Order: sequence, then C-alpha cells, then structure tokens
Amino acid sequence: MKKLHWLYFGLVGVGVAPRTAKLASSAPVVSVMKYCDIFRGEWVPDAEAPYYNHKTCHMIQEHQNCLKYGRPDLGFLKWRWRPSGCELPRFDPLQFLQFARGKSLAFVGDSLARNHMQSLLCLLSQVAYPKDLSANPSDQNKVYHYRAYNFTISMFWSPFLVRAREPDHDGPAHTGHWSLYLDEPDDKWVSQMPRFDYVLVSAANWFSRPSLFYERRRLVGCSFCSRQYGVPDLTLYYSQRRAWRVALRAINDLERLRGRVIVRMLSPMSHFENGTWDHGGDCRRTQPLRANQTAMEGRDLHFYTAQMEEFRAAEKAAAEKGRRLMLMDATAAMLMRPDGHPSRYGHWPNEKVQLYNDCIHWCLPGPIDIWNDMLFQMLLA
Repeated sequence: MKKLHWLYFGLVGVGVAPRTAKLASSAPVVSVMKYCDIFRGEWVPDAEAPYYNHKTCHMIQEHQNCLKYGRPDLGFLKWRWRPSGCELPRFDPLQFLQFARGKSLAFVGDSLARNHMQSLLCLLSQVAYPKDLSANPSDQNKVYHYRAYNFTISMFWSPFLVRAREPDHDGPAHTGHWSLYLDEPDDKWVSQMPRFDYVLVSAANWFSRPSLFYERRRLVGCSFCSRQYGVPDLTLYYSQRRAWRVALRAINDLERLRGRVIVRMLSPMSHFENGTWDHGGDCRRTQPLRANQTAMEGRDLHFYTAQMEEFRAAEKAAAEKGRRLMLMDATAAMLMRPDGHPSRYGHWPNEKVQLYNDCIHWCLPGPIDIWNDMLFQMLLA
C-alpha cells in the first residue's frame, strides 16, 4: 500500500510551569477550528512545559509514569503542537471546567483511551481533583465526578468496540484466541451513550490479537489462526474495519442520543525500531520528527485508511439525521513523536522481572496532553 506522508533521573530540572495566574480570562472563549486545521502542523519548542508531573498528579498509571521511574532524557517534555496557519491555545483547566459545568464526558475504547483520560485528569488537577465514584476500584470502567462543577468523566472499557469474549486458556481447545462478534456492538457502552453530553470513541491496537470472527453467531473467519477451524484467515484488517462500521452504525441508530460524538483516529503502533515489540524493538529517540521525516505505512496505514473510510460513511449517515460526528485526526501529530513513549521507563525497576519496551502508550506528562488541547477546541466549535 502506498505510504501516506504528512505534512538526572526523576524530577531534577523538571519543574511545573505556574499556570494558575493565567487561568480563565473574562474574554469569551472561541475555537480556532473556525479558521484553522488544528490537525496539520509541526512540533515546536515549548520552554514552559510541562504543566504537571507525577508529584502534582497522582492519577498517572504506573506504566506511563516515566518521570517516576527515572527516564533520563527530559527534552521530550519541551514541545508543543503548532498547526499550520494558527496557534493552538494551551489547555486552560479552569476554562475547561467552567465550560463543562453540569455536563458529562465519556471515553470509550482501550488502554489508549484510558491514557487519554488520565492526561485530562492530570491537566485538570491544576485546579481540582475529582471524587472516584467507580463501582469497583479495580475495574477497567471508571467514573470521576467534580462536585464543584457537577462534571463527570467516565471510562468504558471496550477494546474492540463490539462484543468480545476472552480466550479460554483452560478450555479443551486451548486456542488463546479472542472471540469477536463483529455484527454485535458492545452494549455495555452503546446503551449508556444517551446519558452523556460528549462521547470520545477510539480503538485500534487490540485487533492485532489472535481472534476468531463470528457473524450471526456463526464462525466465519479468524486472524493469526491455523487451518484447524475450517475457516479462512481473514486477517486483522477484516475485524478492525467491521468492528468500526458496526460501532459507528450503532451510535447513529441511537434514537435518544443528545450528545456530541468525537471519533479519535489511531495512535501509531509503528514506533518500534530495531525489532518488533517481542524481538528487541524499542523507542529510544529523544526528540520529535518533522512532517517530512516520517511516513505512515503497513498496519498503521491499513488501520487508518479503514477508520477514515468508515468514519466518512458514518458522518454522512449522521448528517442525514441532523446529527454531527466529529473527527479528532491526531494521527499525523503523533506519528512525529517516537520520543514520547515509556519504553522501559514506565515499569517497576526490578531486575528479576523481564520488562517489555512500551512503544504504544505515552508518557504522562507527554505528547498526548495535546489531545486535550485539541479536544477543548472541538468542544468549543
């Protein structure tokens, strides 16, 4: 497929920029999206960043807590995203909370959706901390409430967006394959969407797992499978496209949907260098690339193309119903940030534990904080 081109340890020296004096001016807040494509641009130096760290925000998951676990190069924190033709306003936590007063926001997807949510929680921690109202503290689904603003953030764990069953490793077949019901949206999140003012949907990485594909409750294909099933290996591209189509169709079929739905395109999975994730690959770069220094190809390009095509079809169907789907196309910006992943600095430093290099998730603080710069502009638009 054609490439798509686009345009000392710990906290020593890593302060937190004082933001509170600048928060929330009385001037009306207007989205720059009215006159600028915020998704195309370059990364430029930012001496003020970061605006929080692991000592000021206790809501960073261990796997993304790069500062706590001694990442030695800290230059990856000192960049901001500049769209071509305008400036992207920095996220203002007080303005955001005032805007979100009395509203609710849901994140739907996998661990990168959670990564995104935790970035937002940390940015908001400059002003307020929420109360954790989650039914089960150890569960993947989360509910956080900002009482002073009557604002709720929820996380719905649904890495495939459709109904899925985990592998039964102790079963007679010992397949290790997920079972994906590609024509059945995951009702655990779909049924809850009418309650929310804003919904942000994303998913990609989990389609790379060995899976069995069901349609009408009948096994029709698989990915990373042998001939023992008697069905063709339709590959992960089949499941990813089908799942996105069914999920977006389910959103459009909701009769009482009152909120705005934002679809976030994939976060690149191609930043491993010198090997794959399970064969010595790592991501040790220390600064961003420019748009003309990188290209999306392979699995990322296949996934991105399918997501975009399915979004455009769903966008058209939504418009016919008088609804609006919005696209957060942050993929180009993130493709330029091979320096922003935890690598081996997001895990407990125990010599007896063999650690994998994480080039999928993002350090916090880190590059994906700009996802919330983008998100606020989209909510304002």
